[in-house]
Amino acid sequence: MSRKKNEIENDVFESDAYEKQPENEDLGEVEISDDVIAICAVNATLKTEGVAKMYTGITDSISQMFGKESVSKGAKISQSDEGTSIDLFIVVEYGANIPDVAFSIQQNVKKEIETMVDKEVTAVNIHVQGVELPEDTENEEEEEEEE
Repeated sequence: MSRKKNEIENDVFESDAYEKQPENEDLGEVEISDDVIAICAVNATLKTEGVAKMYTGITDSISQMFGKESVSKGAKISQSDEGTSIDLFIVVEYGANIPDVAFSIQQNVKKEIETMVDKEVTAVNIHVQGVELPEDTENEEEEEEEE
């Protein structure tokens, strides 16, 4: 019985010691990598209806040729003391209402970043780089050009 009492007293002592630590002790800063923010932004963008894919520019294409996959493809992140600014380069689906898609992306990305990373988002800039046509339309156009 006395052994259990000692164990309980030790448990209480350890938890009391934890609670007595200074609350305002400055342990340092937490920095979130641009790549982490970019991954969250890209995921939120690709889940948005009307987005066909992220646009990968020439630098991402060259990186892929050398075997380096860019985790932040189609996203550019700028962090400052005021907040986080995000530029997204997208290709929309044919027939999608581009202003509605852009507005939805802005809302989704802002919510995702502020929830997942706890960073204030000051801007989400959408750059529409193209429209992805349905395959049937592309095949008909190619046949007309050959004739």
